[in-house]
Amino acid sequence: MKAPQPAPSDAPVELDDLDRRLVLATQGGLPLLPRPYAALAHELGCNADEVMARLARMLETGIIRRIGAVPNHYALGYTANGMSVWDVADELVDRLGADVGGLPFVSHCYRRPRRLPVWPYNLFAMVHGRSREQVYSQVDEIARLLGDACRGHDVLFSTRILKKTGLRIGG
Repeated sequence: MKAPQPAPSDAPVELDDLDRRLVLATQGGLPLLPRPYAALAHELGCNADEVMARLARMLETGIIRRIGAVPNHYALGYTANGMSVWDVADELVDRLGADVGGLPFVSHCYRRPRRLPVWPYNLFAMVHGRSREQVYSQVDEIARLLGDACRGHDVLFSTRILKKTGLRIGG
């Protein structure tokens, strides 16, 4: 499951001009360069330590939620993308979800409410493979890990690529 993020306070956080320019410069992603923070610093007229300190403060205060890579699985050859869904005992789902989320082939794992009687699943784990057979093999590994705590599961394969972006602010 996703690592917990610090809870942002209810008080609004003040952003100065450099903070705003940093958010604008990074909202489409970090520069794909060996030293991305130095490149940002050059663009913004400050130094790399200042860029990193400001981003760290924004993470701590909840202004931004994460800094991470978002790979294009298709470009990497992983064209079979399956959301595995699991009906796991509610009292075990958090612990087992953490175990599933720790598997090297699971890109994200989270708990969701059931929608009974149609949708009994409360644990979701995204897996990527080069073939459906590979995805099914990974799903079998998750099923072994969950054991008797799993009462049922399914796999929903992606049929198209959706553009993934976060909130964008204007300049």
